[in-house]
Amino acid sequence: MSASQIPPATAVTGDDVPTLLVKIFGKDRPGITAGLFDTLAAYSVDVVDIEQVVTRGRITLCALVTAPSPAQGATGSSEGDLRATVHSWAESLNLQAEIISGRGDNRPRGTGRSHVTVLGHPLTAESAAEIAAAITSTGGNIDRIFRLAKYPVTAVEFAVSGAATEALRSVLAPEAAQLGVDVAVVAAGLQRRAQRLVVMDVDSTLIQDEVIELFAAHAGCEAEVAEVTTAAMRGELDFEQSLHARVELLGGLDASVVEAVRKEVRLTPGARTLVRTLKRLGYQVGVVSGGFTQVTDALKEELGLDFASANTLEIVDGKLTGRVTGAIVDRAGKARLLREFAQQAGVPLAQTVAIGDGANDLDMLNAAGLGVAFNAKPVVREAAHTAVNVPFLDTVLYLLGITRDEVEAADTHE
Repeated sequence: MSASQIPPATAVTGDDVPTLLVKIFGKDRPGITAGLFDTLAAYSVDVVDIEQVVTRGRITLCALVTAPSPAQGATGSSEGDLRATVHSWAESLNLQAEIISGRGDNRPRGTGRSHVTVLGHPLTAESAAEIAAAITSTGGNIDRIFRLAKYPVTAVEFAVSGAATEALRSVLAPEAAQLGVDVAVVAAGLQRRAQRLVVMDVDSTLIQDEVIELFAAHAGCEAEVAEVTTAAMRGELDFEQSLHARVELLGGLDASVVEAVRKEVRLTPGARTLVRTLKRLGYQVGVVSGGFTQVTDALKEELGLDFASANTLEIVDGKLTGRVTGAIVDRAGKARLLREFAQQAGVPLAQTVAIGDGANDLDMLNAAGLGVAFNAKPVVREAAHTAVNVPFLDTVLYLLGITRDEVEAADTHE
């Protein structure tokens, strides 16, 4: 049936059409929704909108329907009859009913729509209140709230309209830091669920360790490596200089140390779940690292990653030479590799997600459509689009609108 053939009664409800908001509250059980609409069907009303929420076994069911005319329905009844019948039906099931008269559909939502995801461990009432007030302060309206996860953190999502995404982000970021919760603000739209590319740093992000330190422990030069790292953090050395200085200390190590280090690497809690879920949902996943391919290649194979790039330790005659080969993967290199991976994956840069913890990741985080600072230093948290400060890498899934139920469902369809 074409649009011109749609009968007037089923056309989009205008502002002048009488409507009824029917609200049902009470203990949930099977058949409530069907029973309400069976009751309303006798009055030949049209359904304009439906919303249903069940929280701890209590149902809130809202139905916006057109008001009946006296000539409609099997009983030829009016709005008053509909009200009496709905109340009687609700009482028979020990439910409460409220019916509100009005005109038209829901009011149009404001321009500018965003998803605001809040992670708390725990999420306190104070935090929820402050976040809601901050949204209101931007001129935003909270259209809907629902829980994404209760484990390993509490994650809730606010659908907000009437405020620009960047304005929301700038107001909520400092508020979240003060409250000790994590907040991500992303623009609403189809691209949020489109196929995407997720690229992660490795050391202290995908894994709990710093790989250079694991090698240094085998060489007995942890203190010297730490000293060079500290000098780099003070700005006395750039990344490439510090990399060469630290790798030089590994010269002479037997190549068998590579396998020993691989066995010592510890994945971050939730890392395996994050990658597995993303892959099952059709995402492509990669890693970039200032560490070494001798470790990242093994991680790529173990986790089924699509992309991996890092520096390569030179090995000659079964010994580490204390040098690296090829182009250095540094701060600028990580951003370049993100773009290359996106091009190979056929994913627009705006639909990429980058995750990292250090200053070396900043260019990559800023280049991505969504940059996530994971348990990062303050300078990185402030520069990234959003931050996660709980020790579970899979919580990044919630920032993408993926619920815990979907994570578990993906696990059951391996």
